Amino acid sequence: MGLTGGIGSGKSVVASRLAGLGAVVIDSDRLAREVVAPGTEGLAEIVAAFGSSVVAPDGSLDRPALGALVFGDEAARRRLERIVHPRVRARTVQLTGAAPADAVVVNDVPLLVEVGLAPTYHLVLVVEATESTRIGRLVRDRGMGTTEAVQRIRAQADDIRRRAAADVVLGNDAGLAELHDTVDHLWRDRLVPYEHNLRTRRPVPGLPLTGGAGDPTWPAQYARLAARLRHTLGPVAEGLSHVGPTAQGRLPEQDIIDMRLTVASVAQATAMAEPLAGAGFPAWPEPADHPRSPGGWRYGSADPGRPVDLRVLVRT
Repeated sequence: MGLTGGIGSGKSVVASRLAGLGAVVIDSDRLAREVVAPGTEGLAEIVAAFGSSVVAPDGSLDRPALGALVFGDEAARRRLERIVHPRVRARTVQLTGAAPADAVVVNDVPLLVEVGLAPTYHLVLVVEATESTRIGRLVRDRGMGTTEAVQRIRAQADDIRRRAAADVVLGNDAGLAELHDTVDHLWRDRLVPYEHNLRTRRPVPGLPLTGGAGDPTWPAQYARLAARLRHTLGPVAEGLSHVGPTAQGRLPEQDIIDMRLTVASVAQATAMAEPLAGAGFPAWPEPADHPRSPGGWRYGSADPGRPVDLRVLVRT
């Protein structure tokens, strides 16, 4: 899953707490430094692209010098990203593959929202604090002036964009004990069960409705789920739609996101079972004598915090 948050939000505190609980935390900032360390191909390519002035006397990357070259220069920034990002992704794949089979892997990515990575994760956690709180932390803990702190905060995605990408928002304006308690509950009640369901291909059932009107966040949640499905399935997901709480066949006492995906052929419908399971949408088991329900291929969600009924239908 992905973890992000603006500068001064407390994302590093959450990452540390998750690591203490047993998560395998992959820090993309650390990897970005690792792949351009002295003697690496990454540093050599940066020097070839930007010149020897970006090398410090000790042979390491002179980050302030490089920053001065790419700041405000979109083409230069993208050139740098084409060097660093593929190497970070490759190293992330290596570390993920080396993690235990039952590990909860958390990717700590400061610019997750800015670079559009949200659909690539099973779940996105966003750490959030008010701007005034963040400014106070940056001034107190990092020695920034107030003006610099404001500039750094406003150079990143705003809270509206982060919330749109967030499956879970962790508020961090209170004390450390409150934040730790929130993370501990999230770990126990959602992250660990999600990992187990994902690994064992187990969909979760719907939840009881609390007031009969359904969840008002359904549209935003559907949008995030749809983005994940489109990332996983590619053009096949063009026939995806949100049916809503009145879909035929849904039990009225369930709080669940109803989704429909119409595809062109049985072959397409059959081929997507494994990709969907890997993306967190395992198939619902069917009786041995009735492998497909009348409503088509049925998939659920491995996420205990968001039940889904996804039916795949063949266009007639």
